Amino acid sequence: MIKRISLSLFLIPTLSFAQNTIIAIVNDDFISSNHIKTKLFEMSSYNVKVELLNKQIDNILQLQKANELNLKPSEIEINKSLLKIAKNNSLTIDELLNFDEIISIKKGISEQLLILSLQRNITKDIEASKKQILEKCTNINSDDNLKQIKIAQIIISEIDTNIKDTAQKNELIKSFLNKLSKLISNGASFEAFAKLHSQHPSYKDGGITDWLTVDNPTLEILDSLNNNEVSRIYLTDFGFAIAIKIDERFISSKLKTCEEQIIYKNSEKYYAEWLKNLREEAYIEIYYDKLY
Repeated sequence: MIKRISLSLFLIPTLSFAQNTIIAIVNDDFISSNHIKTKLFEMSSYNVKVELLNKQIDNILQLQKANELNLKPSEIEINKSLLKIAKNNSLTIDELLNFDEIISIKKGISEQLLILSLQRNITKDIEASKKQILEKCTNINSDDNLKQIKIAQIIISEIDTNIKDTAQKNELIKSFLNKLSKLISNGASFEAFAKLHSQHPSYKDGGITDWLTVDNPTLEILDSLNNNEVSRIYLTDFGFAIAIKIDERFISSKLKTCEEQIIYKNSEKYYAEWLKNLREEAYIEIYYDKLY
């Protein structure tokens, strides 16, 4: 068994809490000296310590906001991350789960998935303006060679039960989705059931997604659905799902890539400004003398 687990899957480092000298207060939370006690921190200059501390403050602010918005990673997302970490460290999943620090590892995964979920939530409506597209994408070959579809989904990750066994819980979720599927096939409203039962944020819109590129086996199956035909149950990053096909179109793959790059840059800029404002509105006190 290796002594240290690499969490290189993630971009944001997480560090364990431990009560010691308080070096910063962030709203109702605090950061202690042991909270950021790592070799990197201990060997760094004063200025680098301030920078590392500020990054940790930003992490805490984001986690506070994610909890405020009631965001949470699904068990499926956490398990997928554990599988990737095990693979990156040449371990089986059982070896990883028996690792001494597995509780700390799971906590780190959950926190980082929470921040990623917050980033998606805050930037979900960011788009590329027509002006930006005209300026940066006009000269791109626009052959319509890429198929996209819109679907409506009902996604369920948790079910009200005292059963703790994951496999049994998954079977209950599938059984419930099968019942919904039969009712929809007999004329019930997919939109109404999505708003009532789906546990994905898209429930507010009746489960309808943005345009999705048909580039994997699951979407190929959903693309083949007939009008008002309910799909078989399939697995997503957020839970088990059923879906119906809403619409389809063809676009230029190169144009889509160009637009996505613009949206990514717009989202980065927007989120950085949003986080800056979040920080300005927060109560933050740093005891700089404790960093020496």
